[in-house]
Amino acid sequence: MDFPHNHCTNSPSPSSSSTSSSTARQPPPSTTTTTTDNDPMHSWWESVSKQRSRILSLSYLLPPDGTTLSSLADSDRPALSLLSSPAAYSLISSALSSPTSGSGSDPLCQWLYETFQSSDPHLRLLVLSFLPLLSGTYLSRIHTSDSSSLPSLSGFEAVLLAVYSSEVKSRSGKPLLVQIPDLSQPSLYHAPRNKPADDRSRQSVGVLSPPLEPHLDVKSTKRAVIVGTALDCYYKQVSQMPAWSKLDFCTFAAAWAGQDCPCRTKLDGDDHDHHESGNGNSNGHDHFFRKDSGFSNGRRSRDGDDVGSEDDVIKDVAVEMDNLGINKEDAENLEKKGVRIPLPWELLRPVVTILGHCLFGPSNSQDVKDAASIAIRCLYARASHDLAPQAILALQSLIRLDKSARAAAKAAATVVANAPSNANTPSKAKKPEILLVSK
Repeated sequence: MDFPHNHCTNSPSPSSSSTSSSTARQPPPSTTTTTTDNDPMHSWWESVSKQRSRILSLSYLLPPDGTTLSSLADSDRPALSLLSSPAAYSLISSALSSPTSGSGSDPLCQWLYETFQSSDPHLRLLVLSFLPLLSGTYLSRIHTSDSSSLPSLSGFEAVLLAVYSSEVKSRSGKPLLVQIPDLSQPSLYHAPRNKPADDRSRQSVGVLSPPLEPHLDVKSTKRAVIVGTALDCYYKQVSQMPAWSKLDFCTFAAAWAGQDCPCRTKLDGDDHDHHESGNGNSNGHDHFFRKDSGFSNGRRSRDGDDVGSEDDVIKDVAVEMDNLGINKEDAENLEKKGVRIPLPWELLRPVVTILGHCLFGPSNSQDVKDAASIAIRCLYARASHDLAPQAILALQSLIRLDKSARAAAKAAATVVANAPSNANTPSKAKKPEILLVSK
């Protein structure tokens, strides 16, 4: 909005002369403002005041409960306190998941949009923590069968566009590149067998994401790019995200892949079949597409003699979850959110990247790792049916790494369990033996 400006004229007037005289008598500007801006205590208090104001405004949008948001606003770190509060998450999650949420007049979406525009990093982190729930609800409603009867989702789209626009600005029109290791060139860890060719023009940089274009609305052809770019922003801060945010993401990722395919655990049986056959050249992808595997086009074939009913398939999945040490209730909970949606690479790439962190992040809880383990197997089955080679290779690697990590943890637990009870008791040091040699 343009504000009117008062332009000075050369014609003298009493008001102008009095103004000029008063201006001349003003003392020189003090350095109080500059000193205040450089004061860390003042900056901290300004940030806390801004966070308290935003959280108090949020409390008026949500239904009151026993533990109100006002108590979180009074803490020393209001945004981080809200981020780690299960009660606050339950309130906001219920509001975002309600059937009438996501419209252009949704006050919660407006709050998320305005809060993300803030320069405070903790407030922006708070908005990003709800991105899995928001994007999962948005994509599930867009691709549901009765989407024509749903209200407008422009509120969700406004938040996604705000996050997307911030990433467009940060990239400054440049692509997202990744260095590709060239095994023909020597490194600190290996020396090539053949003499490396002195070719400086060899391409060793891959384009992870092309330059982004600004968008004012979410079109169907650009929806995957916008949501995927927003998830890239989420991945930048994923190490600071609470467990409930990562669990929401894993839940929707498994639902987006579709849970009706029983072959999501076929790769977990490759090692067993591999040892039985004794063939060291087989891999999970070949095993998946074997004709005798009993699967065809995402469905279990009923022509084979060794194929059981759907109840047997469910039992196989449950047994595999037990073998991996994953709680079966977690697998059942993953089917309660989201629907099967299209998964182009622009959307699937950040999903796989985030799941990789959820699997192997050192600070992640076991619930997050188990949920991510289920999600990558669902996505692997989906990628195998869609014949997506990039996704197959990435997800197959994650599954094998997950299996080896769980096997190593199980072996370590077995060693600890079989150790004697007094293993931690320090034993008396033995005297060194002295060998006497006669002359």
